[in-house]
Amino acid sequence: MLDVDPALLGETEERKELRQVVRDFLAETSPPQHLREHVPEGCGYDEDVWSRMAKELGVQGLAIPEAYGGSGFSFAELAVVLEESGRALPRAPLLSTVVLGTSALLLSGDHEACARYLPRVAAGTLTATVAGFDGHGRFHAEPGAGGWVGGGSADFVLDGCGAGLIVVVAQTSGGPALFACEAEAAGLARTARQVLDGTRPQALVTLTDTPLVPIGEPGSTSGVVERVLDIGRAGLAAEQVGGSAHALDATVSYVRQRRQFGRQIGSFQAVKHRLADLLVEIEAARSAAAYATACVTASSDELPVAASAAKVVCSGAYSRATAEYVQLHGGIGFTWEHAAHLYVRRARSAEVLFGTPGDHRARLARLLGLDAA
Repeated sequence: MLDVDPALLGETEERKELRQVVRDFLAETSPPQHLREHVPEGCGYDEDVWSRMAKELGVQGLAIPEAYGGSGFSFAELAVVLEESGRALPRAPLLSTVVLGTSALLLSGDHEACARYLPRVAAGTLTATVAGFDGHGRFHAEPGAGGWVGGGSADFVLDGCGAGLIVVVAQTSGGPALFACEAEAAGLARTARQVLDGTRPQALVTLTDTPLVPIGEPGSTSGVVERVLDIGRAGLAAEQVGGSAHALDATVSYVRQRRQFGRQIGSFQAVKHRLADLLVEIEAARSAAAYATACVTASSDELPVAASAAKVVCSGAYSRATAEYVQLHGGIGFTWEHAAHLYVRRARSAEVLFGTPGDHRARLARLLGLDAA
């Protein structure tokens, strides 16, 4: 049953204008050739683009409350930005900073931590991520003479090398708790991982007697972690829709130009059928992502179901879209010189981020009570 305002599912004039502004900005600052040239740099991100995003567009502070230096808009506006970033794949830690890190701070309810970090996030001077949230590692923390200290490790942390702030979930004697770990903290080690998708760096994060700052109330940590992951899945779904749409648009443009046997290959019925089927699949993904976004915006209890459904549907659509992107471009689509491979890699890596589609089908069965049927 739909338990969010249907108006949240549509695109307002304001969001349309935001979409065009962001698309134009990314077309200027993150063309495919620029991205291919800089992917080998690994953990880094384009600091100039990140700074301009903050100063010219206010992207980082879009969904941050005005009390913490942001613009006070909703996740629905942020999802527009995420979708456009999925189209362009900019070298910018958007998902880790404006979705995961920011959501963890806001949901913690710790006003002091929010006031300390979020104005810098909104200004584009601080990037953030989370570690230990998705089960790829384990941290522990205990009070010491000078405050809390932590140990342990977490692997495949998004933008883990470059983040100025890492929000970690660590086990304490009283249960799991959230802590802030700043980049300059002693005992913090970060090792870049070689991953399939070079546009989204990941790292092994290790703490050794590292000073930590507690965030929020320990008793609510498990709920915060699950909510942050579901918000991350909603944000990722928006990205996947953007990447799928790019793949379809680029392929349609190509088949209208490429000629074989004296005619455009797009005029062949078999090609038309493949692209028509893909369009239907992408529109289904767009609907699933839109509902997940609406659930985040409305703080709906339906978010777990919506987020898992979006993860399944959008992952399938993105994989299908990028496969057609390569195949219908023929030989050029398989080469490093073409942008298609960047989207194939992003689609494959996004498919397993925050759980595989199989994991989320099983989760949906549990949430909907179907596993006992």
